Amino acid sequence: MRTSKAIGLLAAIGFIVLLIGCSDGKDDMAGTPNEARELVYATAKDINDMNPHLYAGSMAAQGIVYESLVENTKDGIKPLLAESWDISDDGKVYTFHLRKGVAFHDGAPFNADAVKQNFEAVRRNAGKHAWIKLSSKLADVSVIDAHTVQLKLTEPYYPTLLELSMTRPFVFLSPNDFVNGETKDGVARYNGTGPYKMTEHVSERYARFEANDHYWGGKPKVKRITAKVLPAGETTLLALQKGEVNFVFTDDRGADSIDVESMKRLVETGKYRMVRSEPMNTKMIAANSSKSDSPVSEKAVREAIWHSVDRKAISQSIFSGTETAADTLFSSNVNYANMTGLKKRGYDPEAAKRLLEQSGWISAKDGEVRTKGGRPLAMKLYYDVNSSSQKAQAELLQNEVSKIGMKLELVGEQSASIANRRSKGDYDLLFNQTWGLAYDPQSTIAAFAAESSYRYTTSGIPQAQELYRKIDEVMVTADDKKRSALYADILTIVHDEAVFIPLTNGSVTVVAPAALQGVSFKQTQFEIPFERMYFE
Repeated sequence: MRTSKAIGLLAAIGFIVLLIGCSDGKDDMAGTPNEARELVYATAKDINDMNPHLYAGSMAAQGIVYESLVENTKDGIKPLLAESWDISDDGKVYTFHLRKGVAFHDGAPFNADAVKQNFEAVRRNAGKHAWIKLSSKLADVSVIDAHTVQLKLTEPYYPTLLELSMTRPFVFLSPNDFVNGETKDGVARYNGTGPYKMTEHVSERYARFEANDHYWGGKPKVKRITAKVLPAGETTLLALQKGEVNFVFTDDRGADSIDVESMKRLVETGKYRMVRSEPMNTKMIAANSSKSDSPVSEKAVREAIWHSVDRKAISQSIFSGTETAADTLFSSNVNYANMTGLKKRGYDPEAAKRLLEQSGWISAKDGEVRTKGGRPLAMKLYYDVNSSSQKAQAELLQNEVSKIGMKLELVGEQSASIANRRSKGDYDLLFNQTWGLAYDPQSTIAAFAAESSYRYTTSGIPQAQELYRKIDEVMVTADDKKRSALYADILTIVHDEAVFIPLTNGSVTVVAPAALQGVSFKQTQFEIPFERMYFE
């Protein structure tokens, strides 16, 4: 047997968190932070269904209620609800030794039986979790004793521990909350083992989370977290200024509650400090190569769009330098992504024009929309209506491509609608982002082949089947040199085909009052470690 260790992955994201000082004001819906023991954060979306085995709920909220066996940290995979683990020599059997004395919020014991019940519930709904390959590779979950559980896989799978560390679905709900022994059709309550427990939820208004005084990791010092639903932009900024909320952050899909300039003005008052993480993910535009009735199905069109993106202008004028220009899908600090030799595509409108002309897209004169066989060079770009930065980028790109004879219609929709379009292939272009620090490159790359994610983005390219074969192979190979070569091939294919058009690399940025201490970051943009924070 060999004791497992995993290396924490580095990636890039644009993810902004803002914390403002407390107030004595009142709010009849959710309460106002009136003592140093409470944080009230603004969110453009309701926390929704907190079932940790499905995907409707807010990941930031789920992250403080539920926990996994292991945690992905900067120093690699570390113990969480499992104190230690072993991996068989063939890489197919994982034996976890569970932490003792842990209880769910309802008092039920966390033990091997609870692990088995949760994992089996996820297994029985494997089709829902196709994006996470482990769900289809679990052959058996066995209880060895009260605090030892064993997972058997159908084949070796190197990202096993990484996927077990994710916010969902391999986290634990009290078995008392299952409905008829299942979670796939809903759950009765939301009792996890985490540092906070949900005590109240008024849909589309607010949700309250109280500190778990019996938390195995020690009582959190911030005693209450409230998520308050507010429209992004001026409404949220006004609520911050009035003290109705004292904490805001981007949602699970990167929508920003207030813009960078508003944050800077708050920092310039001298009352706040700023903390910024290392790069976490890449913002991008996904291009639907499979939409044969759209110009976006042509490689030359996708390359022309790539050359029309002024990344430096986006970085400076929209993000005030808080996000940096991205030239590739993953930044070089992501495992297996530090590649040389990829084709350079900078901001170059003249190159974009040449590509279109060589591909048969012609225009009678400057300013006109190009045509090919009577079809106009026109597409739709979908952006999150709650993200002012996505809208600003979309407008900038719309202006730039108009100069090369391309028409972009901008469509703002709710993030759930955009995700639905992505899963059904009902789009030309849409804003998205790589999955981030704890997930890349393996999960974003696995999503290239998943219908619920990027299958339509990739399935129209000539090398699609080769791409999917290499993705399947890279996930099971035990040889690191071979794995590196496979990742290089995969990233070269999608780069050359220009199906993921990178925009910026971003960091989690925190602006906090001097009194709030313990502000730090996890290896994922989807969770905020409230339990580490405290007021002096």
